[in-house]
This record gives sequence, structure tokens and C-alpha cells, in this order.
Amino acid sequence: MGGGDAAEAQRSEGVDYNGFTIYAAPQKDGSNWRCAGFIAKDGDDGMREHPFIRADVFPSRDQAEDCALRKARQIIDERGDQVFESRGH
Repeated sequence: MGGGDAAEAQRSEGVDYNGFTIYAAPQKDGSNWRCAGFIAKDGDDGMREHPFIRADVFPSRDQAEDCALRKARQIIDERGDQVFESRGH
């Protein structure tokens, strides 16, 4: 049974990075853990969050948390505040 979406996962302590706060929130996926988390930033319009889930799975929660922190830093470096903009799919 899967762990649901990122909003249902237990979050790690927040990690500050370039004005954002990153939360790892790995999801249980069978006997493994899926890389997932949130990128958050407090702005004039309140707290904004961007959840993300990746296909990467790991045998331990710690490994999935490390992945989530790496991926979140990469997303921030590539997209910055644009991460909160609607993608209009």
C-alpha cells in the first residue's frame, strides 16, 4: 500500500536554503521510501508551498530524505520563486 500524497507524509525539520525552507517528506512505497517533500517560502501573500514527488525510491527513510533535500535545492536553483507559479496544464 502506498503512502498517499506528499501532503499526508510526515515532514522533517525545515532546512533553510536561499530564502526558502525545505521539508523532506518521504512516502512509504511498499518496503521502500519514495523521494518527496515541500519547498516553502513566506511572502507578502502569506506562506506558499510547492510539494514535489520523484520516482526515486530508497530502502531507508534517511536516504529518501537526503534525496528530497538535494532535489529541492536543485529545483530552487533552477526555478527560484517561479516554483510557486501555476503551470497551466
